[in-house]
Parts: sequence; structure tokens; C-alpha cells
Amino acid sequence: MKNSILAILAVASMVACKKNETTATDATADSTAMTAPADSGMTGTDSSAMVSDSATTAGTTSASGTLNTQDKKFTDAAAMGGMMEVMAGQLASTNGNSATIKSLGKMMVTDHTKANNELKAWASKAGYTLPASVDADMQKKYDELKMKKGAEFDRAYADMMVMDHEKTIALFKQEASAGGDASLKAFASKTLPTLEHHLMESEKAKAAVK
Repeated sequence: MKNSILAILAVASMVACKKNETTATDATADSTAMTAPADSGMTGTDSSAMVSDSATTAGTTSASGTLNTQDKKFTDAAAMGGMMEVMAGQLASTNGNSATIKSLGKMMVTDHTKANNELKAWASKAGYTLPASVDADMQKKYDELKMKKGAEFDRAYADMMVMDHEKTIALFKQEASAGGDASLKAFASKTLPTLEHHLMESEKAKAAVK
């Protein structure tokens, strides 16, 4: 009888151990499932997106860094020159003494505003900062022109337009042939015929008001 009781206890003990092992195995499996990096995929995606965004930002920021010295010189000069032509043109369209000068001024405002906007669009895309205003020398010339009246104003404006466009045409031709940025070269080539037309009209106006 005593031996039977001991045998029963031994069997019960073995069953309990087996059950504990099974529970421990299940718990280990559950623990492994719970600790699986379920969010790791999301973290990886976010990281990749950040790298991608960073690369894009770097590309935009460094775009202007690819311009050579000629490109930068041209861009700054063209921007300031274009602003000057619009300012002087607005002055001529209101202060001009003759219809010829008034008409010339209006043409300058229309055409150079268009060219200025095209240059601004390029600068925005390239990440390049254009000059915000004309330089001191241009401002001085504008102020001097503003002080003139009547026939004197007409002559001064016509002279200014001839000289300015001779310089501007040379500037644009240089960029069209020696520039490093394809978009700027295309802009220079595209704008040249308009500038040459301006020079021709300015020479006609100068002859008419002398």
C-alpha cells in the first residue's frame, strides 16, 4: 500500500514538471512574439524619408554652387540692369517730353519686366539669391535723370538707353557663348534679339530728340 502511494506521488510529480515545462515554453514563445520589433519597419521608413528629404534639400541649396564666375557675374548684372531699365522706363513714360520717349519708356517697362520675371523664376528654381536693388552707381544715374525736365530729360534718357543697351548686349552675348549654366545661356540667347531691338529704337529716339 505504501509503495502504491509513493508511485502515485511520483507520477503526479512528473506530470506537474511536464506541465511547468510546457508553460515555460509557451511563455518563452509569447515573450519572443512580444519583443519582436514590430515598429522597426516604420522607423526605417521614417529614417529613409529623412535622408531623402535631406538629400533633396542639399541639392536645392547647392544648386547655385554649380554656377561659374561668368554665370554669377551675368546673373547679378542682368538683374540689376533689368531693374534699372524698368525704373527709368517708368520715369520716361510719365516725364518724357515727346511721344517718342514716352513710347520708348513704356516698351522698356514691358519687355524688361518680362525678362526680369523669367530671371526670377530661374533663380527660384536654382536656389540663387538675386540682388534686391540696383547698385549705388545705377541709383545715382536714376536720381540725376529724375531731376531733368522737358527736352533735356528726353536727350538724357535716350543717351542712357543707347549706352545701357550696348553694355547689356555685350553682357548677354558673353553669357550665351561662355556661360556654364545651360538655362542661363538659353535665357541670354533668347533675350538678345529683344535687347538689339531696344538698342535700335533707342538710337532712333536719340536722333529724334537731339
